[in-house]
Amino acid sequence: MKSSYLNDGFFSRLETLSLNLRSNLAGYFGGKHLVNTYGQTVEFADFREYQLGDDIRRIDWNLYSRFEKYFLKLFTDERQMQVQIFLDCSASMGKDNHQKASYAIGAAAALGFLSVQNMDKLSFNLMRDTRSENPFGTIIGKNAFFRAISSFEELNFTEDVDIEACIKNCPDTSTGNGLTVIVSDFFTDSNWKKAVDYLCYKKRQVLLVQIMSPEEIDPSYDGRVNLIDSESVDVSDSKNMRIKITRSLQKAYEEALRDFKLDIKTFCSKRGVDFISVRTDQPIERVLFSELLKAGIME
Repeated sequence: MKSSYLNDGFFSRLETLSLNLRSNLAGYFGGKHLVNTYGQTVEFADFREYQLGDDIRRIDWNLYSRFEKYFLKLFTDERQMQVQIFLDCSASMGKDNHQKASYAIGAAAALGFLSVQNMDKLSFNLMRDTRSENPFGTIIGKNAFFRAISSFEELNFTEDVDIEACIKNCPDTSTGNGLTVIVSDFFTDSNWKKAVDYLCYKKRQVLLVQIMSPEEIDPSYDGRVNLIDSESVDVSDSKNMRIKITRSLQKAYEEALRDFKLDIKTFCSKRGVDFISVRTDQPIERVLFSELLKAGIME
């Protein structure tokens, strides 16, 4: 599969952006994300009175000369976060002449690039069947990042994916120290909501990126057609059927799709999870510079 997004021009347009993660995440020392705790950076945050046992080297002697009280200088703390990107590699993502797959890879790579640019730890988890594959290990720095994505063009999108099982079985999901992104169309029989609840339980910041093709949003079928489930391995599967497409059936599909997206949005809103839905006929920059900015994921 050939991706048209992974090129120098694409990444150069991301240089001025950064990931905006919530400040209550724990993370590791040595990153670029400001958090609500006080630390050892050079950026001043506040003063507080000296208490027994405090480091006397942090006393502000200028304040002492004015008030004859000891005050400590407090500085902001910066942390390194762990960014996990789960990419749905199911057959439904590989349809539409692989346009959905290329778009999903582009979105995942963009978010990954921003994470390493912020000095964060990054992992790409490829969801297949009931397992998550992490062929690149933990990625730190742009050199390791570009080595990893050089093989993205060869990714295969086949079979079905159980999002719940893939995420719950992932051994690298730590607690409260970063962002987890799920890139998928969410056209699955698996209970992906339980996967999101699991990530919320682990105190991860969560972002869902739904990728849809124009054909899925506004199908142009008419008359009698054979509908084949792209993830079905058996042609006699009950999901495969021959039906007659009528205007009333098209309206029913539009309503069902609207309810489907509203259900995801409502579910995410109740849990403080970020959600965006994009279509592959829109420039991918619109996702990065508009939708993610509006969601507060980028700044």
